[in-house]
Amino acid sequence: MRRLALLLSAIVVIAAATFAFSGEWPWQRLPAARPIVVTSAVRESADTLHRGETLSALFARNNLGGAEIGQALATIGLEARRLREGLVFHFRHRSGEVEPVAVMVRTSPDERLQLVRADQRWTGERLPVAWHAESIRIEGTIDYSLYDALDRTVSDALLPGPERIRLAWDLADVFAWSVDFSRDIQTGDQFSVVVERLVSEEGELRLGRILASELRVNGKPLTAFRFHDEDGKPSFFDTEGNALRRAFLVAPVEFRRISSGLNRARFHPVLGGYRAHNGIDYSAVSGTPVRAAGDGTIVSAGRSGGYGNLVEIRHKNGITTRYAHLRSFAQGVRGGSRVRQGDVIGYVGSTGLSTAPHLHYEFRVNGTPRDPRRVDLGNGQPIAPRLRGAFELERDRLGMMLRARSLPIVD
Repeated sequence: MRRLALLLSAIVVIAAATFAFSGEWPWQRLPAARPIVVTSAVRESADTLHRGETLSALFARNNLGGAEIGQALATIGLEARRLREGLVFHFRHRSGEVEPVAVMVRTSPDERLQLVRADQRWTGERLPVAWHAESIRIEGTIDYSLYDALDRTVSDALLPGPERIRLAWDLADVFAWSVDFSRDIQTGDQFSVVVERLVSEEGELRLGRILASELRVNGKPLTAFRFHDEDGKPSFFDTEGNALRRAFLVAPVEFRRISSGLNRARFHPVLGGYRAHNGIDYSAVSGTPVRAAGDGTIVSAGRSGGYGNLVEIRHKNGITTRYAHLRSFAQGVRGGSRVRQGDVIGYVGSTGLSTAPHLHYEFRVNGTPRDPRRVDLGNGQPIAPRLRGAFELERDRLGMMLRARSLPIVD
């Protein structure tokens, strides 16, 4: 038996050797596998548009001619000279090719531009960047200022620094008719706010809309709920459904301090002697925007003696306001023009009889100077009766979010 097994083994070995040397096999061979050749490998690079640099120079640095690219930009309505410095361009190259086959750049938070080469011809298209909104809740205690409290309380992972600055400004705007953030806020005052945080498809973060807020000033709660008014415009209302918007702003400029108030006998810093001071002086940085305190019609805008550059606005009910010592006027500001509350009408300066940059603001009722901080402007316009039910539902929903602990929260 053992001899038979050895004999069979010898026969198999001899037969295999014979077929190997002859190159012929008794069974069908499988075809040899072809080598895998990568023909579409790409590489990517990035470059930045520097200050004072043309787009043509940037493209030339990346082996691109400017003429066809310029035509492609023109077809989508984008002028190369309007692209701002600091934009990062991404270039895509096929393996072994010097000239890129695609160029991409983020032209705005909401838009991406893509240029593609096919058959030596460039085409372009604008691609929207998708953002989705999520509600977050933030609360804190004010020690120095609202911005300081937000910057100390909110991390970059929740909202980046520039967005925290914007949130501080937006909150100040919400309560602009009832709170002077330069004078009324005290150490220990508290705030809570529900806002939309926008997240892009690339993970970027930015601030969306303020939905609701509560501010406690000297122990007094002030609430604001976002709701669309009868005209379909977003506005803010208090708990009772009264609009926070009043006929006039508390202050028409962001200021450092009040350097002088209404005074029947103030010593004049330039002319000397005592004379009436018929307005409030808001000390502010030169160039700070000055806003119309209320809706109205511009009576005059020009040079006016000791007032320097002056804008005077006529409002309803015999009220006029004056804005003096302006460095310059905003575009389109002239006698007879209509303005809306909050419109920029000029910029803080030191023209006329002035020793330092500030805004001299006068509030007159039937020609008599009054202190706007002591004028009772009443409550805002109440919500329309037909919208009362919808408002109360939205108020209650947002109120629960203000108090909820299930939202992402920063303590």
